[in-house]
Amino acid sequence: MPVAVGPYGQTQPNCFDRVKMGFMMGFAVGMAAGAMFGTFSCLRIGMRGRELMGGVGKTMMQSGGTFGTFMAIGMGIRC
Repeated sequence: MPVAVGPYGQTQPNCFDRVKMGFMMGFAVGMAAGAMFGTFSCLRIGMRGRELMGGVGKTMMQSGGTFGTFMAIGMGIRC
C-alpha cells in the first residue's frame, strides 16, 4: 500500500511507531484500571499509608504493562 503524503510533507507512521503508540495507549488504560482495582483490593485487605501506596503502585505497573503488551501485539498484527 503506498504511503500517503500530506500537503506539508507529512507521512503516515511506520509499523514500529504504531506498535509503540499501541503500547503507550494500552499502558495508560492499564494504569487507570490498576489504580481503581488496586486501591479497592488494598483497602479491602486493610492496607494503610505507605503500604497502600506501594500496593497500588505495584498493581498499576503490572496491569499497565500487561495491557500495554497486548495492545502492542494487536497493533503489530494490524501492520
